[in-house]
Amino acid sequence: MGKLIMTTFSNLLFVLLCIFLFIVVSSRLSGSEPALFGYQMKTVLSGSMEPTFKTGSVITINTQKDADSYQTGDIITFKIDNYLVTHRIEEVSTQNGTTVYKTKGDNNNGADLWTVPAFDIVGEYTGFSIPYLGYLLSAAQSKEGTALIMIIPGLYFLVTSFRSTPLPQTKEVLN
Repeated sequence: MGKLIMTTFSNLLFVLLCIFLFIVVSSRLSGSEPALFGYQMKTVLSGSMEPTFKTGSVITINTQKDADSYQTGDIITFKIDNYLVTHRIEEVSTQNGTTVYKTKGDNNNGADLWTVPAFDIVGEYTGFSIPYLGYLLSAAQSKEGTALIMIIPGLYFLVTSFRSTPLPQTKEVLN
């Protein structure tokens, strides 16, 4: 039973390491957040949306929804001054023929001082988040972190292969 648990744990760890490696390498190569089937992962850098999600969490956003179709209560990620912000829509209106959104962080006392035009929206929060994974992803995207992500799985599989390979048997000659 212990061997089954250990094998399952090793296989799960291998799958997680492969996923993590894919995320880090693809984001390093593309220079942006990785996207899969229209979904992107974003790291939460502030507490403005707590308790909905915590600082350091990784959230997923759907990037394929029509930017003019969001409604009050939706949580969107948008660009403002070369930054990405994820806040909840408080009000929808039209200015000069363009749909604009008034937003607010759940943990903020008042609405944001700006309105967000539809063309600045990157995507909508899907409701899926992993607390604190963003801290690990940020560390992994450094040069040292990327090196560790490449080295640690290799060392792990090297060690486990030695542990699972039987030692050669020698015969003693008795005189």
